[in-house]
Amino acid sequence: MKLASEGYPYIIIFAATTIVALLLGGKWMVIAPFVITVFMVYFFRDPERQIPEGDNIFVSPADGKVILIKDVGKDTHPPIPPLLRGGEGGMKDTDRGFIEISIFMSPFNVHVNRAPCDGSVESVVHTSGRFLSAFKHEASLQNENIAMVMNTKYGKVLVRQVAGFLARRAVCRVKAGDSLKRGERYGIIKFSSRLDVYLPKDTAIKVKLGDKIKAGETIIGSLDR
Repeated sequence: MKLASEGYPYIIIFAATTIVALLLGGKWMVIAPFVITVFMVYFFRDPERQIPEGDNIFVSPADGKVILIKDVGKDTHPPIPPLLRGGEGGMKDTDRGFIEISIFMSPFNVHVNRAPCDGSVESVVHTSGRFLSAFKHEASLQNENIAMVMNTKYGKVLVRQVAGFLARRAVCRVKAGDSLKRGERYGIIKFSSRLDVYLPKDTAIKVKLGDKIKAGETIIGSLDR
């Protein structure tokens, strides 16, 4: 089983704790650290995915449940994120607006994040904040998060990794100037969390509220261009 590299420190620590408990405390002392070790292996699993082929499609950047689908424009509340305003092509994108899709990840979902489409990374911005439950709508605005903006042939696309009540740390493995392919791994959020993706306004959304989707595999939208 392939594991995310970020999981190895947790697995090693709890595996070592299990061994020490066995040596010093006997079999009953082993149960808790052993169960946690097994969970850490399960949580940080990083399975391969069948990336859909075809033009003008967006895949889910995260495993989980769709909890929000919303049009976002200059006059909506909340408005378009500042990172999507201005710059080359920015005014055109801002005038047209975006569609926000939010995905809630439980502790039992795969937490490795993948690029929704091909593109180059324009910026990666970390914002400190709170640790509200990730399924709450205000979590996107108030919680600690890492926002990655991609320049694509469709315009700008933003993917925001949002920390939750348990998830205290997100990891973005890319930086400005890097290139990503559709479905390529680019980061991970540790424990239950949320991911928001902003797609071009004219995207035909292929998922609905409550759908359970898979990163890199589920088509969440397409463009007729």
